Amino acid sequence: MTEKASFSSSPSEPFTKGLVQVFTGDGRGKTTAALGTVIRALGHGLRVYIVYFMKGSYPYGERNILSKLPNVNMASFGSLEFVDPANVKPEEKEQARQALAAAREAMLSGNYDLVVLDEVNLAAAWKLVELDEVVRLITDKPQNVELILTGRQADTKLVQVADLVTEMLKIKHPYDKEIIARKGIEY
Repeated sequence: MTEKASFSSSPSEPFTKGLVQVFTGDGRGKTTAALGTVIRALGHGLRVYIVYFMKGSYPYGERNILSKLPNVNMASFGSLEFVDPANVKPEEKEQARQALAAAREAMLSGNYDLVVLDEVNLAAAWKLVELDEVVRLITDKPQNVELILTGRQADTKLVQVADLVTEMLKIKHPYDKEIIARKGIEY
């Protein structure tokens, strides 16, 4: 049976109870879980904002499709280079600061029901942004906004203030066999 897609331009009922979700751990699937929630939210007419920390303008496949859907906006901060946590550059901190400011603005704007902060956990762990600023963003969250924070090394403070925490546990990974990221699967 083939199902034809249809999108509602507005939620069938007002979104009133937003929670805080954290996806963390060394296993694959943190961003994937967040984007699954994004797709579900969009299917019900919710308005979504995604801010990417440390991911620059890399050609991630999900950005291509999400940019074509209604009710979703995205912003990407960082460069194409990986951040070296032992040698964080001032411009990397500035990009992360801008990402956190964009997330705060979206969260408080009244324009979004779901705000995703992709890789913010790692940005805080590597001191690109201050952990207390991320916690403050969570405590300032309006009741009707859902927040999702992704990334390895979620601090215990983030775990404590979240309503849902899922840790992706790496049992086995293709990288261990030197299989590089594959277009359409890992990015």
